[in-house]
Amino acid sequence: MKRLTRLAVLALVLALGALALTWVRRGAARDPIRVGVLHSLTGTMAISERAVVDATLVAIEEVNRSGGVLGRPVEAVVRDGGSNWSTFASEAERLILQDRVAATFGCWTSASRKHVKPIVERQRHLLFYPLQYEGLEQSPYIVYTGAAPNQQIIPAVRWAADNLGRRFYLVGSDYVFPRTANAIIRHVVETLGGAVVGEDYLLLGSRDSRPIVERIQEVQPDVILNTINGDSNIAFFEDLHRAGITPDKLPVMSFSIAETELSTMNRAYVAGHYAAWNYFQSINREENRAFLSRLHEAYGTSRVAADPMEAAYVGVHLWALAVKDAHSIETEAVRRALGDQSFPAPQGVVYVDPETQHTWKMVRVGRIRSDGQFDIVWESGKSVRPAPYPPYRSRAEWDAFLQLLYGRWRGWANPGADASRTN
Repeated sequence: MKRLTRLAVLALVLALGALALTWVRRGAARDPIRVGVLHSLTGTMAISERAVVDATLVAIEEVNRSGGVLGRPVEAVVRDGGSNWSTFASEAERLILQDRVAATFGCWTSASRKHVKPIVERQRHLLFYPLQYEGLEQSPYIVYTGAAPNQQIIPAVRWAADNLGRRFYLVGSDYVFPRTANAIIRHVVETLGGAVVGEDYLLLGSRDSRPIVERIQEVQPDVILNTINGDSNIAFFEDLHRAGITPDKLPVMSFSIAETELSTMNRAYVAGHYAAWNYFQSINREENRAFLSRLHEAYGTSRVAADPMEAAYVGVHLWALAVKDAHSIETEAVRRALGDQSFPAPQGVVYVDPETQHTWKMVRVGRIRSDGQFDIVWESGKSVRPAPYPPYRSRAEWDAFLQLLYGRWRGWANPGADASRTN
C-alpha cells in the first residue's frame, strides 16, 4: 500500500511538473519579441527621421494584427540617435546588449550607419537600413532596403542629362554620402559627355548657403544636383528663391528631399523642382493605398508618406517573413531565410538579393507639386537589381576612396565647428 502511495505521489509530481513546464512554455510563447528602432528624434536630422520611426511602428502593428511572429507579439524599443553618430553607436550597443532586441531597424545618414556597422557585425546582429545611400558597402549583418547608386543616383543623372541639360553643379552636406555620391556622379557625367561646373558642401545643420548660391549664379549651370540632408535644405531653397533661381530657369534634382521634408518647407520655393526615389506617395497601387490608410489611421490624414518611410515599412515585413520561414529569431537562421523573401510593397514588389542583401527596387523621378506631392515623370518600369559597387572604379579603388575620406575627417563626416553633431 505504501509503495502504491509513493508511486501515486511520484506520478502526481511528474504530472504537475509537466503541467508547469507547459505553462512556462506557453508563457514564453506569449512573451514579446523585442526589436530596436534607432533614429534621430532630435537634432538636425529629426526633420527626416521621426517619420521613419512612425512608419516602422505601423509595420510592427500590422505584423501584430496578423498574429505576430512565431505566436508572439513584436515590441518596439525606440532609441534616439540625436543626430550624433557616437550616440548612434552607443544606443545600438545598448539595444543589443541591454534591451536584447532580435533585430534593429534604423540609421539615416551613412555616417550613423558607418558607426553602427562594426557593432552589429561584432555582435552578429541584424540591422535593417532603410535609406538610399552611396553604396560601396556590403555586410552580412545589414539588410539594405534603400536604394543603391544604380537604383537612384545614376538613373536620375542620366534622366537629367537627357531632359534638363548637361552642365551640372553639385551641392551636398559634408559627409560620406554626398562626397561619394558626387564622385559617382562625376563618372556618370563624364560618360554622358557632360560637365561638372562646380561642387560645394555645407556642414550638416548649416543654414548659410548664400555663398554657394552666389557661385551657382556666376557659373550658370543647367542643373543643380542636390545631396544636402536635413534641415539645411530649408535654407538652401530659400536662398535659391531669393536669388531668383526658379525651376524654369535652373532646376534642382534632389536625392534626399521627399514628401516629409516638403511638409516643412515653403512650397513656393520648391514646386517645379525634381527628386529621384523608388517610392512616391502619389503611386497608384492598391498596396500603396492600404499603406497610406494605415498610416493615416495611426497618425491622422495630414500625415504624408515618403521613400525612406516605405523602405523602413518594407524592412519590418521582410524580417517578419524571414523569421516565420526560419522558425527562429536567431540571426544566422533569419539571414539564411532572407534571401528567399519578397514583399508586395507600396512601390511594387521588392525582392531581397541574396548575394548582396540589398533589395531589387523600382526607380522613379518626380516633379514637386505645389501641394507637396510629386508628379511622376519617369520610372524604370521594372525592378532594378542592386549594384552596390558602381563599375567606374574597381572595388579596391572605391575602398581606397572611402579610406581617404575617413582619414581626412578622422571619421565619416566633416566635424566642422560642432564635432558633437557631425563626427
